[in-house]
Amino acid sequence: MTVFYLIGLVFFCWLLIKATSIVTGSLERLSKLLHLGQFAITSLLLAFATSIPELVVGVTAALEGRQSLSLGVILGSNIANLSLVVGAAAILGGTLSVAGQWVKMDIFSVFLSGVLPLILLMDGVLGRSDGLILLLVYVMYNYGVLKQKPADLSRPAGRFKLTILDHSGLPTTKTDKLFAWLFFGLALLIFSADMIVKIAVSLAQNLNAPILLIGMFLIAVGATLPELSIEARAIRQHKAGMVLGNLTGSIVVNSTLILGIVSLIAPIRLGAGKESYLLAAAVFGLMFLLFWGFIRSKKKLERWEGLALILVYFAFVLLEWGKT
Repeated sequence: MTVFYLIGLVFFCWLLIKATSIVTGSLERLSKLLHLGQFAITSLLLAFATSIPELVVGVTAALEGRQSLSLGVILGSNIANLSLVVGAAAILGGTLSVAGQWVKMDIFSVFLSGVLPLILLMDGVLGRSDGLILLLVYVMYNYGVLKQKPADLSRPAGRFKLTILDHSGLPTTKTDKLFAWLFFGLALLIFSADMIVKIAVSLAQNLNAPILLIGMFLIAVGATLPELSIEARAIRQHKAGMVLGNLTGSIVVNSTLILGIVSLIAPIRLGAGKESYLLAAAVFGLMFLLFWGFIRSKKKLERWEGLALILVYFAFVLLEWGKT
């Protein structure tokens, strides 16, 4: 029975990624038709779009009363982004160069965003007030990003919402087709996320393992595939900035926006998987320190350093599953 659950989980994770691809492609083409700035498309929109799997699975799990699964997916995705995704990017690309300003400012903001929910969970509960704090941090982070780089936007940031709402000047057939694909992708996302949650619960019961671990590894790794796909394409195009921008943006979206929404729907309480959570929180901090240490001195991430991050991830997997 476990094998069938695993096959089902893999299939619906694949379906989730395909649905994400449809939604992301539709949003990108729609943004171009609406004449949004290139920075808005590649930085804010891209980071949000690649985190759609985590968002949909997290919200679905919260609505079904499985908030610990949401926490596991987010924490596991952040760890995977800092190790598997950026490590694979460094191995494939050879070397990832990092701008000095990015090291000084962005890495600090991302670290604070990543550890904030962990700090708020020190009392064992991520409540609705904590969720509001996380959403506020997400808004402040994006405001800071837009404020720092106004030259990258072809339109003022204040007109972003107005431009999206007013699409009367666009060709009707193109927009109708794009919206049709967008709604189809969203429906597919919701369906596959619902199936993933149901299978994850059954698999956790069958393996007698905390559902937090199922989300942290099996679902989280699948949910980070869009980030890996985006970064592999960016490496082929020699755009290291897009790799790092998508990495940091995804961590911020996961830690603030998604966990904020989930905790507003239903507070997250640490239950049977508390020890696994504590180990994962420590590993996230270690991963970030390793990543920051690697790029701080030479302003680049080399291939052997990417391999080291991946090896630390697999050591983490062995430690977590060795306790169950």
